[in-house]
Amino acid sequence: MEKKWSKNTWRDYRIRQQPFYEDSVNLKIVESKINKLPPLIFAGEVRSLKEKLKKVAMGEAFLLQGGDCAESFSDFSANNLRDSFKVILQMSAVLTYASSLPVVKVGRIAGQFAKPRSDDFEEKNGLKLPSYRGDIINDINFDINSRKPDPKRMLDAYSQSAYSLNLIRAFASGGFADLEKVHNWNLDFVKKSTKNKYLDLANSITDALKFMKACGFNKENVPEFKQVDFFTSHEALLLNYEEALTREDSMKGGWYDCSAHMLWIGERTRNLDEAHVEFMRGIKNPIGVKIGPSVDEDYLIKLLEILNPLNEMGKITLITRMGSENIYSKLPLLIQKIRKNKNNVIWSCDPMHANTYKSSTGFKTRSFDKILSEIEAFFKVHQQEGSFAGGIHLELTGLDVTECVGGSQKIKEEDLSDRYHTHCDPRLNASQGLDLAFKLSDFLKVKRG
Repeated sequence: MEKKWSKNTWRDYRIRQQPFYEDSVNLKIVESKINKLPPLIFAGEVRSLKEKLKKVAMGEAFLLQGGDCAESFSDFSANNLRDSFKVILQMSAVLTYASSLPVVKVGRIAGQFAKPRSDDFEEKNGLKLPSYRGDIINDINFDINSRKPDPKRMLDAYSQSAYSLNLIRAFASGGFADLEKVHNWNLDFVKKSTKNKYLDLANSITDALKFMKACGFNKENVPEFKQVDFFTSHEALLLNYEEALTREDSMKGGWYDCSAHMLWIGERTRNLDEAHVEFMRGIKNPIGVKIGPSVDEDYLIKLLEILNPLNEMGKITLITRMGSENIYSKLPLLIQKIRKNKNNVIWSCDPMHANTYKSSTGFKTRSFDKILSEIEAFFKVHQQEGSFAGGIHLELTGLDVTECVGGSQKIKEEDLSDRYHTHCDPRLNASQGLDLAFKLSDFLKVKRG
């Protein structure tokens, strides 16, 4: 018999990756305030996303999930948000044409404030302080007051998420997402690129748009030409915040975490008998699960039985983060196990986390070529296994940062210090993200062919 669930039963379980709040009274006050605030998203939007993800699960759509590694309070601005939204639209346009499939666009936006850490403490010059866990918990500055977890930061995270969602909805429906405009942005990128193959693809898209207009399909009579559906996601890590924004749908029933349309559970917090899995099993939102090379096939089946007992299509996205070498040896076994057990899942690739290293100049970075290599391995394995490579999950920004080496800009390790602004892990910049989309088009054509 399934154990009774409520949005606070996670508090009866062991929990990892959580801050220690010294002022428990103030914590309860903040939780109570958030519990009374309006939801950030609505149950109907979640159901709409789930319907689109069903198409991905059936091989009839592709999932593009991307955005900041860790959103910050200090870097928040309308321009930064616009630029990140813009690069996801640009990538989506290329991937849609290459795959002949609709692309489901999900941002790591409006809630990605908490980050798991390898160590609870950080030490510099003999001073040992709590690790930075994201702006929703503490501050990145290395001093005692900044690193002390402060529950009031959850209210700031809520406010910034609300501002972000308001602007995103305006961008998505107010003309900024006009397909012709997006394509012109891509043409500008291609003109600056040395890749002739990119120009061929861009010209093909131009011809396709001209053909559709000649047939009478344009933004005046086809809404999809000038607006898009765009959804938000983040790692459901700080459960005090997630619980406070979990609401029962008054129309159709069921509990929804109204902090984002989609939530995911990380490698460090997906133990079967612990708090994060307990919380996630009760919400109706689509759920992502990060899985690395150490995951056991039998364990994964047990986890899916807990998180998706009805085997609902579009509910679970398995996000692999393994490195290209491990994908070839590990992923086929997982695919075979999932197929044998008849679990409905979406397979997505996170090529970022297994490819992080410390550069010779001391900066944590990632190689564009390694990222591309892992994605290529992901597609090849799925093609060999006869399964559908359904999506990619990227840490990227619309800003012109220098945090990952390589790409069409040919960023070198000695260039990293120029514009290294991340609060946590290195991100692809706008040019690298679009560069990746054009290169991905080859893999998607193989899938389609």
